[in-house]
Amino acid sequence: MPHFLDLHTTDALALRAIVDRARALKAARAGRPRGAPDDLQPLSGRIVALIFEKPSTRTRVSFDVGIRQMGGQTMVLSGSEMQLGHGETIADTARVLSRYVDAIMLRTFDEAVLAEMAEHATVPVVNGLTNQSHPCQIMADVMTWEEHRGAVAGRRVVWAGDGNNVCASWLHAAGQFGFDLTFTGPALLDPADGPVRFARAAGRRIAIERDPMVAVAGADLVVTDTWVSMHDSQSARERRHNLLRPYQVNERLMAVAAPGALFMHCLPAHRGEEVTNAVMDGPASVVWDEAENRLHAQKAILGWCLGV
Repeated sequence: MPHFLDLHTTDALALRAIVDRARALKAARAGRPRGAPDDLQPLSGRIVALIFEKPSTRTRVSFDVGIRQMGGQTMVLSGSEMQLGHGETIADTARVLSRYVDAIMLRTFDEAVLAEMAEHATVPVVNGLTNQSHPCQIMADVMTWEEHRGAVAGRRVVWAGDGNNVCASWLHAAGQFGFDLTFTGPALLDPADGPVRFARAAGRRIAIERDPMVAVAGADLVVTDTWVSMHDSQSARERRHNLLRPYQVNERLMAVAAPGALFMHCLPAHRGEEVTNAVMDGPASVVWDEAENRLHAQKAILGWCLGV
């Protein structure tokens, strides 16, 4: 079953084909009204369940719109409606949903929930985000880089801030797409060992640099994410701000990057915290293209999963 669970568990050639198809899908829609269906409707007659244990804006809207453009229908379910794993096992839920729908997108907290869903589903399962990774976002990010600057292979990316789930997927992408990555952030928030080992085993240079000015010097791309989660307590938020304040992406930091360097953020952004307005709205920023490209990348992912 061609699940899309993580970048490091999907074949690198398949990832390249997905990005290339996403760019073709975007080009085919150029000049068309946003609500217009695609010329080809490969999901006609198919239903995709979109399950959200975690709140979402971009993931929910982009999957919903993309499936409709491809001729399919969506069934949006929240964790509270399903009580996933409570009252019925995740395995049994997977078995039942597989009798009703053609694919499942799951946005959840625990990666084990995603793994169990995929193990027992008889339809493709797509990782819409877990606490450990966010592969759909990074597929859109790779697509965004390449439509602005060409092949990502051989480039140097800097991740500034918290070594979180999005950072983990960037590390997986480094191994699969062939670029180097430097993490700059406090030691308490270093990225997990597994993604670092994966990228290094693939021959990529993965560096840890505490000085953000040294880390960003000559970088082709600078990426960051929010410092706090909506579930963090006030005391946790204050601790994180104190730790991460030196790693804010601002004009001074971007000035030492390579000429033509880009800035990315998966959104939502807390302006004035992890990034300044001048960078978010400046010429290096491609954050709105990233957000749009979630739509195209996820359509290509679903097409790959369903073989259409």
